[in-house]
Amino acid sequence: MDDEKTGGKLAELYRSVGADAEGRLKGDGSHTLSTGEEMPFLFTRHDADPSPGGDLPGTPPFRRGIHPTMYRGRLWTMRQYAGFGDAEATNRRFKYLLDQGQTGLSTAFDLPTQMGLDSDDPLSVGEVGRVGVAIDTVDDLARVFEDIPLDQVSVSMTINATAPILLAMLQVVAEERGIDPSALAGTTQNDVLKEYVARGTYIYPPGPSLALAADLIAYCAKHLPRWNPISISGYHIREAGSDSIQEVGFTLADGLAYVRAAMDRGLDVDRFAPRLSFFFGCHNHFLEEVAKFRAARVAWATLMKERIGAKDPRSMALRFHTQTAGCTLTAQQPENNVVRVAIQALAAVLGGTQSLHTNAQDEALSLPTEKTARVALRTQQIIGHESHVTDFVDPLGGSWAIESLTDHIIEGAMDLVDTVDSMGGMVAAIESGFVQREIENSAYRHQLDLEAGRERVVGVNCFMSDEIEDAADSDTRAIVDLEAGQKARLAAFREQRSSKRTRVGLDGVVEAAKKGEGVVEAVVEAVRARATVGEVSSALGEVFGRHRPE
Repeated sequence: MDDEKTGGKLAELYRSVGADAEGRLKGDGSHTLSTGEEMPFLFTRHDADPSPGGDLPGTPPFRRGIHPTMYRGRLWTMRQYAGFGDAEATNRRFKYLLDQGQTGLSTAFDLPTQMGLDSDDPLSVGEVGRVGVAIDTVDDLARVFEDIPLDQVSVSMTINATAPILLAMLQVVAEERGIDPSALAGTTQNDVLKEYVARGTYIYPPGPSLALAADLIAYCAKHLPRWNPISISGYHIREAGSDSIQEVGFTLADGLAYVRAAMDRGLDVDRFAPRLSFFFGCHNHFLEEVAKFRAARVAWATLMKERIGAKDPRSMALRFHTQTAGCTLTAQQPENNVVRVAIQALAAVLGGTQSLHTNAQDEALSLPTEKTARVALRTQQIIGHESHVTDFVDPLGGSWAIESLTDHIIEGAMDLVDTVDSMGGMVAAIESGFVQREIENSAYRHQLDLEAGRERVVGVNCFMSDEIEDAADSDTRAIVDLEAGQKARLAAFREQRSSKRTRVGLDGVVEAAKKGEGVVEAVVEAVRARATVGEVSSALGEVFGRHRPE
């Protein structure tokens, strides 16, 4: 069919269903994208090149994936997020998940640990071990990984403001087991910039925090060659209410800030950039999410080549972990979450993820049980071993819809990066409140759509049930007992160490922070001297101060 006839047929089709000349439906109250935009309901060869740029997987700009054979070579890392209570409880869950076939570990820390507070700090009351494992000392971390071969299993740690301290503790644990730290493989999230706009577990002001993150990147480039020093996170930006384009755009703007900060320290980009990693959420809009991951790869490769001047293709390759979207889980009819998670996980795989966490069905109500955690892991295993989607590289590539959506997200994300750059970079954009306002506006629009029924959530605003869902049983007394036990262990730890040696180590942290160099090396020495998380954090705070948002 020639172009003239195709155009005539499309116009006739659009008119017949009440769409405009571009194929957008009129007045049906629905949105095509998470951005609130309406896209054509029908794409043709006129909308997208089925093989844009003619690129193959494994070559820049990596539209079709960062590896030539993708999952034909090896599956993604199945990295379930876990951590709660004390070290022993988390160790048991880790071992259980490894026995069930998990291929990597991901550690959740409680809020005091994330905020640089020891368990006996007055501000820690009621929070010890609540949303992750309580870690005060290097001995605590040793118990978390007891009988787990750290030179064979990769470890991810979801930690940001205190990332250098926790990585220092992991290094010391490895050293004391006779493991060369250069053999450690894994990731520290270390993305503190997103804390100011999406989560809130920051400690120091944005400037010093960025410098500390860059220091960790430099340290790993020198001492831990297999370690990913940062996981630049769009997941939390999306959880805070952003749309898909904001998730990609603000995340890549964060990434540029870290790259430039590391280069300002004299590091060659091609020395450290191959170890940078990213972290995205995956939501229910299946095709949009597949396109989002492809778009993020293209945009990052373009930015690294054209704005940063990277030469090594590995520096341009966006490697990423995915977590299915926590904010899409519902407390109502929680069994429906199994289906949501499966859809999201499949989108992540078809989008080319390198690592994946699948949420458990009961996480809107409680921490997952062993049973629900197993079902979440089995979801990945069924996709990987039974669906056969892994037999093909980028199997949706060439779809007019997928390619059109990919191009649309690339354009929108790059526009956002340009806006942030015009403001002076991500730190300036955060300090002005621009990023926060954009995310808040998106979250507000989404909430209005939910309340008006334009966005439908099964069991919440449609197909509701009169049955009352009971939250999982919780024992508050057990948490109180855990807190007391953690405080007792911390007191014993302090009694057994050399106070003089610890003080020397902490003084070294203060001096390094004042000089603005070698901070992570000093933190490692302080941890070797048995300083606690709270003590090292306070030493840094003496120099950097504490951030108080206006």
